[in-house]
Amino acid sequence: MKWYLKVLKQYAVFSGRARRKECWMFILFTTIFGVIAIVLDNLLGLAMPGEAIPYGVFYSLYSLAILVPSLAVLVRRLHDVGKGGGWICISFVPLIGMIWLLVLMCQNSEPGSNRFGENPKIS
Repeated sequence: MKWYLKVLKQYAVFSGRARRKECWMFILFTTIFGVIAIVLDNLLGLAMPGEAIPYGVFYSLYSLAILVPSLAVLVRRLHDVGKGGGWICISFVPLIGMIWLLVLMCQNSEPGSNRFGENPKIS
């Protein structure tokens, strides 16, 4: 949970580096809270009918609130493996782009410092 809160504290910080653990723990908790929001929408009758994934007000608000921190941690994660933030656009290439982005997200940190800052594992 501390990794999730760390990302939220760095809400719109696109500079620096983020460890794998920070990024993946943020994704884990974002998924958990998203599922909780969907369940709440359905229990309270706020889900939009006819959708493949029935979501409503809570899920929509949560998704909007978490959009900027998600992009920020993804860019910082790319910085950690030595890639610029523009590499996020590779995800627009159908299928292969998302797979390549996943490969980048799973790579180990560049040892030492790089052009984006010090290795977060050391500091």
